[in-house]
Amino acid sequence: MAKYLTIFLVSMVPIIELRGAMVMAMAPGMDIPFPVALAICVIGNMLPVPFIYFFARKVLVWGSNKKYIGKFFTFCLEKGERAGQKLVKKTGRGGLFIALLLFVGIPLPGTGAWTGTLGASFLDMGFKSTVLSVSLGVVLAGLIMAAASTGVFAAFGF
Repeated sequence: MAKYLTIFLVSMVPIIELRGAMVMAMAPGMDIPFPVALAICVIGNMLPVPFIYFFARKVLVWGSNKKYIGKFFTFCLEKGERAGQKLVKKTGRGGLFIALLLFVGIPLPGTGAWTGTLGASFLDMGFKSTVLSVSLGVVLAGLIMAAASTGVFAAFGF
């Protein structure tokens, strides 16, 4: 039971998220079946999404005029707004769903459910479409990380 709780909690941690938890789950000695590991990691990674969507931007706005954290929070707000406007120019409003899905799904540093959800809140994407897009991206990332962890890519010479 402890190994299931471990991968669940690790999948909720920013930066590590599902990507690290799937590697842990697929490691020798864990003996967690792939479908179970994927389900646990997806649920753990998605659990913070509503809180990020509804509150992270408000926390950044609140902290933007505070003495010690104001400059950093203002920087985050401005960077998020600029990046959102740039993405809308490139993809249009209709392409945001797929762009967010791919952003979250392709396991690169700095991409994931936390960053993707915060970005969606800056773009004023609806909650339902954000959750669906991020969920599909998290599943995609889980499949990619499981394949990488089990040597599937190595078998094809990648």
